[in-house]
Amino acid sequence: MSRQRKTYSADFKQQAVRLVTERGQSIAQTARDLGVSNNMLSRWKQQLETQGDRAFPGHGHPHDEELAKLRRELEIARQERDILKKAVSIFSQAPR
Repeated sequence: MSRQRKTYSADFKQQAVRLVTERGQSIAQTARDLGVSNNMLSRWKQQLETQGDRAFPGHGHPHDEELAKLRRELEIARQERDILKKAVSIFSQAPR
C-alpha cells in the first residue's frame, strides 16, 4: 500500500513562512504547530527568499490551466461546427 503525499497550497506555505519571519517564531515551533516537518518549513522559507513570487508554482501555472481550458473549448466548438455542416448538407438535399 502506498502512502499519499500531503500537498499544501502556496498560500498555506506563504502563511507558514510569514509566521517564522514576521512574528519571530522559531521554525521548530511553527512546524510543530502546523504539523509539518522542520526541514519542509525551512525549504519553504528558502524558496520564498530566493524565488519570491515565483516560489511554489504547484502543478502548473494558471496560464497553463487557462490555455488547456481554451483548447478544450475550441475542440468542442469545432465538433459543433462539424455537426452543423453535416446537418446543413442533409437538409439541403432535394427530397426523394
